[in-house]
Amino acid sequence: MFSHSVHIVPALLLMTATAVSAAATSQTPPDPDPNHMPAGVYKLDKAHASIIARVLHQGFAWYTFRFDNFDVAYAFDPKSPEASRVQVTVDPRSMNTGNAKADKSFPVDFLKADFFPKVTFVSTAIKYAGNGKGTVTGDLTLAGVTRPQILDVTFLGSGKDMFGVLRTGFSAKTVITRSAFDSTAYIPLVGDAVELMIDVEFIKKPDQS
Repeated sequence: MFSHSVHIVPALLLMTATAVSAAATSQTPPDPDPNHMPAGVYKLDKAHASIIARVLHQGFAWYTFRFDNFDVAYAFDPKSPEASRVQVTVDPRSMNTGNAKADKSFPVDFLKADFFPKVTFVSTAIKYAGNGKGTVTGDLTLAGVTRPQILDVTFLGSGKDMFGVLRTGFSAKTVITRSAFDSTAYIPLVGDAVELMIDVEFIKKPDQS
């Protein structure tokens, strides 16, 4: 009985690896032209997305952290790409610095998460500059203050993955002046400028319109 299992398990693993390898080699590269992307509402693939930020600590080093709980809604129309809509929602209490003590106090100290348990960004204008580059202007609400913020966006492409699922991906960067959002804790020991990096991958099922 056990001798059969010893032979069967490696065979199954080999078959799986061969199938994945064949699918990967047959996958076409993502199309870098956003005008070729199908219209519709795209759902965030949270397993392949991240929001990471960093701030200068006492002028000595960059302190990097991420947010674990967030969502991004994206609706696209190739006939009018600049009318597309993007909405980002972040739970500030999900700040992850790798330090349990900091994760408990920093959301309150810097983001006033005890009073404002949600950070949002809602797009108001999208401009495509070509070559996969563009900007998304929107209203950022942080610590109860709403101000315009511009994201520099790179479109990484769209297409079907190795399993035939339609995907698309973007990378966005911006610098937030936190004092403009009434977040002044520990300035200047902790920097006023916060670098923000958003990397997202979306899924659109074939039956979605």
